[in-house]
Amino acid sequence: MSTIQPPDRLKPAASKPQAATAPTSLYAARQQVYPKAVKGPVRRVKWAVLILCLTLYYLVPWLRWDRGPGAPDQAVLVDIGNGRLFFFFVEIWPQEVYFLTGLLVLGAIGLFVATSLFGRVWCGFTCPQTVWTDLFMWVERLIQGDRNERMRLDKQPWTLEKLRKKGLTHAAWLLIAAATGGAWIMYFNDAPTVTVTLLTGGASLDVYFYFGLFTATTYVLAGWAREQVCTYMCPWPRFQAAMLDENSLVVTYRDWRGEPRGKAKADGVGDCVDCHACVNVCPTGIDIRDGQQLECIGCGLCIDACDAIMTRLDRPKGLIAFETLSNLAASTAATKALPPSRTRCATGMEVRRMPRFIRPRTILYAGMLGAVVAVMLGAWLLRQTVTLSVLRDRAPLFVTLSDGGIRNAYTLKIANKDRDVASYALVLDAGTRLQMQVQEAAGDRPMVTTRPDGITQWRVLLTQPPGTPTHASIPVTFRLVDASGRTVVSERSIFLGPEAR
Repeated sequence: MSTIQPPDRLKPAASKPQAATAPTSLYAARQQVYPKAVKGPVRRVKWAVLILCLTLYYLVPWLRWDRGPGAPDQAVLVDIGNGRLFFFFVEIWPQEVYFLTGLLVLGAIGLFVATSLFGRVWCGFTCPQTVWTDLFMWVERLIQGDRNERMRLDKQPWTLEKLRKKGLTHAAWLLIAAATGGAWIMYFNDAPTVTVTLLTGGASLDVYFYFGLFTATTYVLAGWAREQVCTYMCPWPRFQAAMLDENSLVVTYRDWRGEPRGKAKADGVGDCVDCHACVNVCPTGIDIRDGQQLECIGCGLCIDACDAIMTRLDRPKGLIAFETLSNLAASTAATKALPPSRTRCATGMEVRRMPRFIRPRTILYAGMLGAVVAVMLGAWLLRQTVTLSVLRDRAPLFVTLSDGGIRNAYTLKIANKDRDVASYALVLDAGTRLQMQVQEAAGDRPMVTTRPDGITQWRVLLTQPPGTPTHASIPVTFRLVDASGRTVVSERSIFLGPEAR
């Protein structure tokens, strides 16, 4: 029997071998950024801030402050060995770390306030990564040339000239990085002393380790990583948008005026001639005309670049500017019905309202800032120059003497934050009769002496005489009394004994 074959058009198509799909890579190769040098008011402000920040960083460890004999005379010093933080007239002990916590909280809230008012002003002007990267790029331009020259140099084969320029650049970077690492360790050691020992090979291994660590990190982050730090490493861009609103001053492209883009002499186009000057000067390589972006650090260099082009074309400045999104939206709405024109700004339709600095967000931040300042100020004003801590022995909890008495042992630690020796009478307050004995001191009100700017320990024994009714726990209070009879400080503890019998 013959088999009827279906027509060719009804036959199933022969399956074609499918090419293997390449796995999707989650890694994006870095696109080298070659920022172009630019001049203008924003750039001048950035230079001034850079010089101020670097001057303070390198100069502060060399400032002196007289604290008396035996005390370090460095104005700002983190004295790890002695557990002190010195900041001019302020001296913070380890147990006062809450002051440092308060300062960090103040810095965070202050950053929130600045961001809500002026956008990423910290990132664009005062962040250490921005400051040192700016300095490194200045050195790079000085040796290798501006944007186009550096791009051509990188594409060239390795020659003696290229080796010379690259070698000089990296040598200068390493010198700056070494100065940065050297200055950092001066904040933790006496600056003149550690400088001499560092240069003569007499510094400790810890000093050389941290010197090398901060030299390496500065060289890598400011010389090689650059915009990668701001884009991928820094957490601040991830949540800084939560601090912004429509009344925050941010770097903005006025698209209502610049679009549609076109040649300078073309009709029916906006003011943007698509010259990419704003892109070429950006240290992170973004296009501000695409709107707000995570990579934008708010440095404002694109403003100077665009204003220079507008001046050359005899058009008003401000196509890119520090502007609020509310003004941008209002200007866009006011000019939406107008025909495209390359002189839109001359129509008088631009909305320029002063930013609302006082608004719920800033009021909240200001209130938080004021509350933290008030708490810290109150804590500082109530700060005691003499503190007392009482540590009762726990092994054993109490000792039964041969005559039937009960004894507890204590260690009293007296911290004297003044630079003078102080003496106090130690007084015991208890609800029952207890005998106090202080080693190396005698009398019912033994005198205890504290060393200046230090902690003194005293061993104290409390004894309950035999025949006295015993209690499982008796509250006691130790008081330090000065010569005038005033209680300087007191601390509570307990006296333990067997169950009442």
